[in-house]
Amino acid sequence: MSQTGTIPTVSIYGIPFSKLPMSETVEVLREAVLSKQPHHVITANPIMVMAAMEDPAIMRVMQSAEMVVPDGTGVVWAANYCGDPVAERVPGYELLHELLRVGENYRWGVYLLGSTPEVIQETAVRLQQQYPAIRIVGYRDGFFGSDEDAQVVAAIRETAPDLLFVARGADTQDPWIHKYKDALQVPVMMGVGGSFDVISGKTKRAPKLFQKLRLEWFYRLLREPSRAGRMLALPKFALKVITDKENVTKAQ
Repeated sequence: MSQTGTIPTVSIYGIPFSKLPMSETVEVLREAVLSKQPHHVITANPIMVMAAMEDPAIMRVMQSAEMVVPDGTGVVWAANYCGDPVAERVPGYELLHELLRVGENYRWGVYLLGSTPEVIQETAVRLQQQYPAIRIVGYRDGFFGSDEDAQVVAAIRETAPDLLFVARGADTQDPWIHKYKDALQVPVMMGVGGSFDVISGKTKRAPKLFQKLRLEWFYRLLREPSRAGRMLALPKFALKVITDKENVTKAQ
C-alpha cells in the first residue's frame, strides 16, 4: 500500500518528499503499525537525491518507498526555494526516538539490524533502558553477505517486530529494505545510517549550536574529513537547484 496518495508531497527531481511535520509523520507511522501493512520509510538528504539521479536503481528504490522524509537541510531549502515548501526537517535520528516514545504506549516490538557487534549490542541495551515499555525483540550486526540474506530475513520475521531499524550505510540499507520488504512484512522499516553509533556512545551527535544552525553536516565533516568526497554533492546539489529552479519540482 503506497502512502504517497494520502501524504502531501513535493517532488524534488522525481523523488516524492513528505511535506508533513514531525508530529504528523509520527501519526502516519503509528497508523501504519496498527494497519500491519509494510511501510518503507527513507530519510533522505541531498547526497541521496544526487545518487538517485545518477543511478536508476536507487531512484526506483526511493520512488517506491511509502514515505520519504526530508532529513537533510538542503532538501528543506530546495523545496522552499522552488516555492513548494515542506513543513520542516524530519531528521531520521529524531524520528527513531519519536517512534519509540509512541511505541511505549503499545509495547511495540523493535528489531535492530546493522553496525558492529559491539555497537548493536550497546544500542539495544541503551534503548531498552531509555524506553522500558518497548520490546527489543532481536538485533544483529550488519556484517553479512547476500548469501545470508534469507537467513536474516527469516530471523526478523520470526520475532514479528512492529519497527525495524537498519543501519548499513546509505547505499546499502534502503536497497536492502526495498528488496525484502514483502518478505519481511514489518509495518515500519527505516534506514537509520549512523544513528546506532550515536545511541551507543561510539560517536557524538553534533552540539546543539550546530543543530540549530543546521550545520550538522559540517560538524560531521570536521570529525570525519574522509567524508569530503561525498560532501561535494551538497554544493553540486545547491547549484543544480538554483540553475534548474523552474524544473526541480516537476515530475521527472
